[in-house]
Amino acid sequence: MKSIHIDLGKDSYDIHIENGLLDRAGEYVRNLTKSQTLAVISDTTVDGLYGDRLEQALRKEHYNVRRIVFPAGEKYKCAETLLQLYQELSDAGITRSDYIIAFGGGVVGDLGGFAAATFLRGVPFIQIPTTIIAQVDSSVGGKVGIDLPSGKNQAGSFYQPKGVLIDPELLRTLPLRFIHDGMGEVIKYGCIHDIALFELLERLDDETIFGHWEEIIERCCSSKARLVERDVLDLGERMMLNFGHTIGHAIEGCYGYGYYTHGEGVAAGMAMLTAVTEDMGLTKAGTSDRLRSVLKKYSLPVDVAASADDLFPYISNDKKMRGNNMTLIILKELGQGRLLPLKAEDLPKYIRKRGSK
Repeated sequence: MKSIHIDLGKDSYDIHIENGLLDRAGEYVRNLTKSQTLAVISDTTVDGLYGDRLEQALRKEHYNVRRIVFPAGEKYKCAETLLQLYQELSDAGITRSDYIIAFGGGVVGDLGGFAAATFLRGVPFIQIPTTIIAQVDSSVGGKVGIDLPSGKNQAGSFYQPKGVLIDPELLRTLPLRFIHDGMGEVIKYGCIHDIALFELLERLDDETIFGHWEEIIERCCSSKARLVERDVLDLGERMMLNFGHTIGHAIEGCYGYGYYTHGEGVAAGMAMLTAVTEDMGLTKAGTSDRLRSVLKKYSLPVDVAASADDLFPYISNDKKMRGNNMTLIILKELGQGRLLPLKAEDLPKYIRKRGSK
C-alpha cells in the first residue's frame, strides 16, 4: 500500500495506491463516510468490466448502491449527459449527506466530478480511476468539467474529492492503444519534474512496465500533489502540468475528438513544442531527440499533418488564455520545466519549427 496525503486544509484528502484495492474499496469508503447511500457513476465499458465487483465490495459494508451508467467516449462528456446524470441522481434520491463515486477513466472522473460539484450545490465524491491517465493525473487535483462545442473542458470547476482509490491491477484490461495513451501523461511528469522517472521509462517497454505501475503512479501522483498544494487554482506553478496540452488540445479539436486520444495529442504537442524551443535555444540541445525517442518507444505520435494555421484557431479559443496572453510550458531540459508567458500573436511560431510545414 502506498498513500499520498494532499494538504489542502479543510479540503485535504489521501490517495491510496495498491494492487487489488478494488475488492476492498468498501472498507476505504467506510472510513470516509457514515452515509448509507452511494451513487456510482461509470461508463458502459468500465461498468461491464468491473461494476459488479465494485458493487459487491461496497455492499460488504452495507451500502445502498445505485449504479448510474452512460455511454463510453469523450463525445459524451457534454452538457446533455450531465443533465441525464442530474436526473438519475434525483431519481435515486441522492442527498447532500450521501456520496458519489466516479468510477472510470478521465471522462468519467471529469463528468462525474462535475455532477457531484453542481448537483444540490455539491455532493461529496470519491475518485476510483481505472485508466493510466486518470490514475496518474486527472483523478487528482479537483479539476472537473465537461467539453463544449467551442472547446475541451470549457465548463468546469475546482472540486476536490474526499479520497482517491487506485488499483493498478485494473490497467491490465486496457487495450494497448490506451496503455500508450496513458503514457503520454506519464512521460509528461518525467519531462517537467522527475528525470529519474523519465530515465526509468527509457529502460522499460510495453512488457516490463507492468511490474512498475505502483511506483510510476506514486511518482506521478506525488509530483501532482505537491504542485496542487502550492497552487490549487492553477494560477501559477500548477500550470506546469499543462506541458504539451496547449498544442495537444488543439490537435484533438482540429481532428475531431476521438481521432487522436488525449495522450496522443499531448505526446505530439510535447514533441512539436520542444523541437521549436530547442531550435530557439530555450531548451537544452539534444532534449528533443531524446523525448521523441521515448515517445516512439510507446507508439505515441511526435507530429501531425495539420499546419500551424490549422491548429492556431483551436489554441486561441483555449481556456488557458488570459485576455491576449497565454503561458506556455516549455522544458529547460528533461526533468525541468518552466513557464513562458506569451502574447497571443506570438503563439503560432511555437507550434512548428522554422522551415517545417
